[in-house]
Parts: sequence; structure tokens; C-alpha cells
Amino acid sequence: MFSKDATWMRSARIALPLGIAALALAGCAGSGSGDGGDGSSSSKVAAVIKGLDNPFFQAMESGIQETADTDGVDVTIQAAADIGDTTGQADKLTTLAGQDFGCFIVNPISGTNLVQALATIGTSGKPIVNIDNPIDSDAAKSANLDIATYIGTDNEAAGGKAGDFVKEKVAAGSEVAIIGGVAGDVTSAARVDGFKAAIGSDLDVIQESAADWKREVALTTATDIIAANPNVKAFFAANDDMGLGIVKAVENAGLTGQIVVVSVDGNKDALQSVKDGGLSATVAQYPYAIGTLGLQACEVATSGGELPKEIESPTALVTPTEADDAISAFPQPFAPFENPLEPLLPTN
Repeated sequence: MFSKDATWMRSARIALPLGIAALALAGCAGSGSGDGGDGSSSSKVAAVIKGLDNPFFQAMESGIQETADTDGVDVTIQAAADIGDTTGQADKLTTLAGQDFGCFIVNPISGTNLVQALATIGTSGKPIVNIDNPIDSDAAKSANLDIATYIGTDNEAAGGKAGDFVKEKVAAGSEVAIIGGVAGDVTSAARVDGFKAAIGSDLDVIQESAADWKREVALTTATDIIAANPNVKAFFAANDDMGLGIVKAVENAGLTGQIVVVSVDGNKDALQSVKDGGLSATVAQYPYAIGTLGLQACEVATSGGELPKEIESPTALVTPTEADDAISAFPQPFAPFENPLEPLLPTN
């Protein structure tokens, strides 16, 4: 779906915080050279991700697939029907679990919906690479799951970057509103918490709502908030789809340029909106890079290597100043970054 320079697979430089980059390479990811952990020699990889109705996960799929193509890895990717398809996603993983795969990449819809399916994989000793949305640690412990590594965004930090930006753009004491994803979702909560921590008591949060990660729901919600709170000066949305819904609500109210709207993801349509003056900024994650790192982690694991227990994928605030560079580089990061898995990858 997305084109890329094939050499990036091995030479990408992921700009990680020193604490993450310097993590001791703890936690054995494989159980023998080229061994899937159950005595098989399969280096085939299975990936189960969230729904491809969202461009974020389309980019993630491309990162997995194109890395596999470049590195000569046999990968099978299955996706949930949509963000609410918890049972369907688990069924797909259950089917794959019984097949000849040496490593599994999982991007669960919730912290627990894949745990039962993963239990079978965990018993076999095959490595499990958890990307983007973390598996609930208590549930994993109860199921005796040993997750080889977690790769994802520091969502609190991403929300914090958005909060810092909003504080710079609106006057102290201004009214702001927050629109999160699905109520109770860990990722959404972390982004919202990071945003609120960054603005502290400097700004007044007049409403916090959930819009199920959906643009049309956010449009309706933001329309109601603007009508009830004519002095609202800024919105924070926990993802770009909702952010773009808010932008439409602001436009419909004739307030474009008067209300700051910031979201998280860095999808291409959001980057274009930043360039065009719709979104004020987006905190870009790099789902393509998350997918690439997930596939590379499986390469390390199935060759008997060891992985860091956590790898933080990069984020960057994109304002109109950075929008052209971000669009040109999409879906890759627009700034150089250090890939902690590169020295661990097997040489062919």
C-alpha cells in the first residue's frame, strides 16, 4: 500500500530515549538458533493486527509486509474487521496458533481479548511480540504468558507533547475540551492523562468525552461542545480520525483558526490537514516503524537472539512548519532515528 526505500529496513535509525536504547537485552526471545521454541525450525511469522478500516493500521500492515519482503521472511497478516471486533480478532489468532509459525506479532484490540488464544502459543514456547497496544500484564501473568518484547508508543508522552503545544497556543485559563477513544481503553487513557498532566491547572478542561475513535462521533460530540461552550479555545483528540471530526465541527461553526485542535497519530490525511490549516498539530506516531520493528523482533527471536523487554517507537510533534517534511517521508519518520534491533538482526 505504501512505497518505501528498501534499504531503510536495515539502516533505519530510531531516535529512542537513552533509557530505552540502553536497556539491557533482557528476556530470551527464542529457544535456540532458528528454533520456534517447540522443536520446530519454522521462521514463518504470523501477525494479527487491528482493523484496516483505520489508516494507522494500514500503515502498520505495510511496515510488517514490506520488511518481510525485503528481508525474505514468510509472513501471514490477519486483521480484525474493525476496532470493536474483539472476538473475530481472537478467532483469527486461534486459527493461526495451530499452524506452522515460529513467531507471532499481536496488536490486540483490548488488553485481554487475545490472551486466551495466546495461551496455546505460550505453552509451545514460541515467541510473542506485542506491538502498539499492550497486553494486560495481570492477564498475561495469569495465563503464564512470557511476552518476548513490547514495541509501542509512550502514549502519556505523546499526550504530553500535545498538551505542551496547546499551552503555548492559548492564553492561561482558557477553556479546553478532550475527546478520547473508547471509554476505559488503556491507550486513550494514557494519552488523555499525558495531556492533562502537561496543561496542569493552567487551562480549564470544561468537558471530557469519548467518541469511540470515530470521526463522525467526534464531529457530533465537538459540535455539541462548541454550541454549549462558546468560549472553548482548544480541543485535544486521542487520535487523528477524531481530530479531523473536530476540525469539521469547528469549520461548520465558522471558527476555523480560532480554536486549536491537536490529535495523535500522524496519518497522512491528518498531516495534510495540518499543512492546510485544519488541524493545528498532530503528534505523529509511526505505525510503519512499529510494524517494521515487530517483524524484525521476530527475525531476532527465531534466530535465537535476545530482545529488550520494551522498545519505545518514536513520536514527533508535527506543526505547519514540519508538515511538508512529514508528508514527503510518510509513512516513514521524517527525522533520523536509531534502530535498536539492527545490531541484533541475523546476517544472511
